Amino acid sequence: MSSDNTYVSSAITTVARTPAPAKPLSFLEGVAMIVGTNIGAGVLSIAYASSKSGFLPLLFWLVLVGVLTTITMLYVAESTLRTHAHLQLSGLAKRYVGGMGSWLMFASVCVNSVGALTAYMTGSGKLLQSLFGISPAIGSLLFFAPAAGVLYLGLKAIGRGEKFISIGMVVMLSVLVVATLLKDTTQMHNLLDGDWRFMVPVFNVVVFCFSAQYIVPEMARGFSDKPEQLPKAIIVGMVMTFVLLTAVPMSVIALGGLNSISDVATISWGQALGQWAFFSANIFALCAMLTSYWGLGGSFLSNIFDQFKLGRDEQPLRRFSVLLLVVLPPFVLAYSGLVSFVNALYFAGVFSGVILSVMPMLILRGARKHGDKVPRWQCSWITHPLLQVSIVLLYLSSAVYAIASLLDYLPAGW
Repeated sequence: MSSDNTYVSSAITTVARTPAPAKPLSFLEGVAMIVGTNIGAGVLSIAYASSKSGFLPLLFWLVLVGVLTTITMLYVAESTLRTHAHLQLSGLAKRYVGGMGSWLMFASVCVNSVGALTAYMTGSGKLLQSLFGISPAIGSLLFFAPAAGVLYLGLKAIGRGEKFISIGMVVMLSVLVVATLLKDTTQMHNLLDGDWRFMVPVFNVVVFCFSAQYIVPEMARGFSDKPEQLPKAIIVGMVMTFVLLTAVPMSVIALGGLNSISDVATISWGQALGQWAFFSANIFALCAMLTSYWGLGGSFLSNIFDQFKLGRDEQPLRRFSVLLLVVLPPFVLAYSGLVSFVNALYFAGVFSGVILSVMPMLILRGARKHGDKVPRWQCSWITHPLLQVSIVLLYLSSAVYAIASLLDYLPAGW
């Protein structure tokens, strides 16, 4: 793939980050990037986040947010297909919305990524402590080495890593779900417990679980030789994400009820099933964090190159320096005592959710007016104004609730 071209329109001049030449992604690698990025810390926290509301409100949000996120991801997909230069979200926002839009999108990427990577540092430390009895800080360091190493190697390494580990996660999860259904203490009526009054706070954690919007432009680089596969990979990946996100809390709640859920759900899930399941569930959890770390961390790194025009992102010293900016602050925050595991995801979901409800619409509108080409695939009825207004109102309302609950005007969800 050749380096990015500089495109000059009558209104906007964009100097693009010159990406490293990306080897093509296979369809399965693209799907795995979606699944691997989504199935991270969120899948471990949504059971705990729904401990007051229950499973049915959680299922409602998983369906609704999954559909709406897929729609906004397809907006981004069409925008990338209309653009010759391989820009990240902040670069697309700068070209089609303007400087303010670019900085808002970059801020969203930063908040979501730092919140996620902080949660992965905290969660990985707890998991490795429960597995091997080591200190959480040492556990986080052991997780940190392969996580940061693959990020340094780039897109193709991330795609391959996501593919193999995602396949392994699906196998492990299938075994654990079947074991849960066969366990004599499993009570399916536990799925009916809960209080719908506490359903709203769950929304923002679910928003975080569907966080793969950020990697759509990076996937577009890998699908540049077969762009028609990009929207198909997004849809298949999001359907698989929904199935996995539903299976974990369903199993955890059915097995132990709402009152026995740990904030990292696989700890209590594995303890309830037995020693073999304890290790299997927590290895699954580590894999989930690892794949999501790669997806969000890689997107964050690429957005930094884009936003600050740092040139070619394969230059070893420069890539290593930016990598340190991506991976070190979350480790420090994780052990600062300032941010809990679930709250890191909750408030990351609040802020990024609002930005990602609005910005893809504006980017698509600008791309249709000022884009370089008309792609063979385009969004159709999903761009209806009534649908777009509904998406924005939903995310804004949730943000208002989050602020009110932080100030103790409304109840929190857990």
